[in-house]
Amino acid sequence: MSVVLARIGKPHGLHGEVTVQLHTDSPETRFAEGAVLDTQAAPGSGVPHRLTIRSTRVHNGIWLLAFAEVPDRTGAEGLRGTRLVLDEAAVEPDEDDDGFYEEELVGLEVRDPAGHVLGTVTGLEVGVAQDRLVLELSDGVTAYVPFVEQIVPAVESDHVVVDAPAGLFDLYREGTR
Repeated sequence: MSVVLARIGKPHGLHGEVTVQLHTDSPETRFAEGAVLDTQAAPGSGVPHRLTIRSTRVHNGIWLLAFAEVPDRTGAEGLRGTRLVLDEAAVEPDEDDDGFYEEELVGLEVRDPAGHVLGTVTGLEVGVAQDRLVLELSDGVTAYVPFVEQIVPAVESDHVVVDAPAGLFDLYREGTR
């Protein structure tokens, strides 16, 4: 099984840099110059199975990566949506790590504090200030909740507990009318 370190976004500039949505707490280490990362991309996309970090920098709070195999903007555009992954066996356990990877959360049942089923986790959006869980509620509505302990007090092996503020899910339901 692989652990997703980042998802590649849009190109930045003319020299092959791309924006990335981080899924790691240690980007400085994972994306050090010369690091070789495995990729997951759509079949037939032409994305190499491995990419070598040429440079890493942060611009206006956004991480930018460049790869030795991608010299220009055209090549960078072809990487959009590619996941940079690491074999789970290569990840060293961290006793202080209380974070979760998207793959660990997607598919978990969502319950309120009383145990009533609210829906399912369908994704994790990594944000600058905080991450958000993407939920598909039982009525088919997509909702987002801040992934903070006050709102998501428990993550178990088969479910997460979401203690949403009153009216939060109604905001998403009103947008579907």
